[in-house]
Amino acid sequence: MHREIIERLSGITEEEQEILDGQQGINKGIYTQKSELVIDRDKLLEKGKLIQLRTHTRFVHFPKHRHNYVELTYMCSGQTTHIINGEEVILRTGDLIFLNQNAVQEILPATKDDIAVNFIILPEFFNTAFDMMKGEESLLKDFLIDSLGKGAHNASFLHFLVADVLPIQNLVENLIWGLLNDQIGKRSSNQITMGLLLLQLLNHLDKMESGADAYEREFTITVLNYIENNYKDGTLGELSELLNKDVFWVSKEIRKRTGKTYKELLQGKRLSQATYLLTNSRMPVADIITAIGYDNSSYFFRIFKKRFGISPKEYREHGK
Repeated sequence: MHREIIERLSGITEEEQEILDGQQGINKGIYTQKSELVIDRDKLLEKGKLIQLRTHTRFVHFPKHRHNYVELTYMCSGQTTHIINGEEVILRTGDLIFLNQNAVQEILPATKDDIAVNFIILPEFFNTAFDMMKGEESLLKDFLIDSLGKGAHNASFLHFLVADVLPIQNLVENLIWGLLNDQIGKRSSNQITMGLLLLQLLNHLDKMESGADAYEREFTITVLNYIENNYKDGTLGELSELLNKDVFWVSKEIRKRTGKTYKELLQGKRLSQATYLLTNSRMPVADIITAIGYDNSSYFFRIFKKRFGISPKEYREHGK
């Protein structure tokens, strides 16, 4: 990360100075007016803003708490140790983590060189990002939508170990820079940057850990990555061989872990790719059908119209 950004983020805050001067624990009044420690967006967000940046408070144990907003934490330097729903998660330099609003988190004390930033985000901020992600079938998008709706059935957190992924690091740095500096049109710029960041993260689900059972996490990511990379000619049988499991068992587990069948996941990815090609290329529809793995055009037209309500040709013409 750029030295100037690190220098601006590493200064001792008023809250931290009070802790260094002997204050015991956090000043709860900064975060909430309620007896239960639910970090309140109205306490941390300036009026009229959809997103705000705040450095993580160091030198103190941050007790168990929840948030009434979506929180994205990025580790600028050093590391921090988080306990999320009882699971220890270590954030190292370059890592980032999304927290579900139902996640219960506590954070062990950080030192002066452990610099993390928290993005406090209101649901409306994601509108542009979700528009940019239309047609994408992903665990990340489902998680974010679930988080915004305060759902509890998805993972409590998504932890991305992406320190070595330069585009992601650049986008996070751009987002931090945009929030630190009062620039013309910064809201639109920041929302587009978030959309680009989420799209990049979709390409790196293999570097993601989530607040779920370790086996469930590995199984789900293996299935999603297989479909992502083999949507044209992948089969449930081949996936089962890859997992060294019986086809019937794999089919049942996919439904149990994702809420969808293998066929539904595959079809979702194929249609997502079809909409991308319709929007971003001049390929004839017949060639697109072949490129995504279908050999029956009538079937493709039928499922496409059922999904989007219009024909592929109309989809292209409307620039959906």
